[in-house]
Amino acid sequence: MIKGFVAGEEFARWYATARQMAIAHGIEVGELDWLLQGWTDLDRLTLRLQDFSRRQISLREPWDNVQQGWQKRVEEKYPVQYLLGHTQWRNFDLKVTSDVLIPRPETELIIDIVQNQSDQWGLRDPSGHWVDLGTGSGALALGLASLFPHALVHGVDCSAPALAIARENAQRHQLGDRIQFHQGHWWEPLGHLRGQVQGMVSNPPYIPQAELPQLQPEVINHEPLLALDGGADGLQAVEQLIRRSPAYLKPGGFWLVEIMAGQAPIVAELLRKNGTYQDIHIHRDLAGIERFVSARTLG
Repeated sequence: MIKGFVAGEEFARWYATARQMAIAHGIEVGELDWLLQGWTDLDRLTLRLQDFSRRQISLREPWDNVQQGWQKRVEEKYPVQYLLGHTQWRNFDLKVTSDVLIPRPETELIIDIVQNQSDQWGLRDPSGHWVDLGTGSGALALGLASLFPHALVHGVDCSAPALAIARENAQRHQLGDRIQFHQGHWWEPLGHLRGQVQGMVSNPPYIPQAELPQLQPEVINHEPLLALDGGADGLQAVEQLIRRSPAYLKPGGFWLVEIMAGQAPIVAELLRKNGTYQDIHIHRDLAGIERFVSARTLG
């Protein structure tokens, strides 16, 4: 919906200033173009050529909002994804607000790992239950539902506002009838599925409390602390998932979590010591960082 126009000459002057603001504050200039592609009728090529002077720019946000939005990005380090209200993740355009963690590109690999392992181990039960614990925006739940078209996916989160966004994302992508969302902590609301779950994925909070102040201001000042704070050693939630998951997973059920650099060997050892897991594997992300640990329950 068009919400106004701005003369090309005025826009060109502001755009030059906005770029300088980005450079001065250490922000990628490309983020400005990303924001403007969402809030104006300008495409990537026009922005790259900076050919504005002989036209009027159509606006999808009022001109004051555009200027103030970029100022908020620069001065408050407010994430562009929250300004736009959505972000791209795999083949999904997801609604995001400050109630949910912004889905990262590396988290996309969770779905790829599930696909590879499910093919290897024959986990494609047409009527199976799959679970995304700490679903946030619903990204992983949508990914699982897309991967397993006949499965029933369950997304769990303790945050009611996050679940409202997850449900909206599922409906937006016509997956609302194949994903059930539950409010609660981890496995707590899924007692009716004990021993029946084919696989579980999670991107839990894993940042050690002492390291939280070192996070980028975009993250620590604006993303939900609940999705970041992993306790004293960063593994508080992961340890719960290791302990509790075998009661819910079927024999041979799949277990997969995302963790931070340096935690993978510790998580793998915790899985081994638990005594109810097999086929424990560490997986690297595209940067070569040991980012994920997977396993299967005995059976």
